[in-house]
Amino acid sequence: MAVPKRRVSHARAAKRRTHYNITLKTPVKCASCGAYKLTHHTCPSCGEK
Repeated sequence: MAVPKRRVSHARAAKRRTHYNITLKTPVKCASCGAYKLTHHTCPSCGEK
């Protein structure tokens, strides 16, 4: 079984993890009041879905 002979450095591990980023959810405008809300969530200002 293949086992690494030496420890992976912090820099090399960080280079491998460059694409492990989080995408932020884009808010949309509420159809009834126009305030921004997350999709599939209740509007915080008017309470509509």
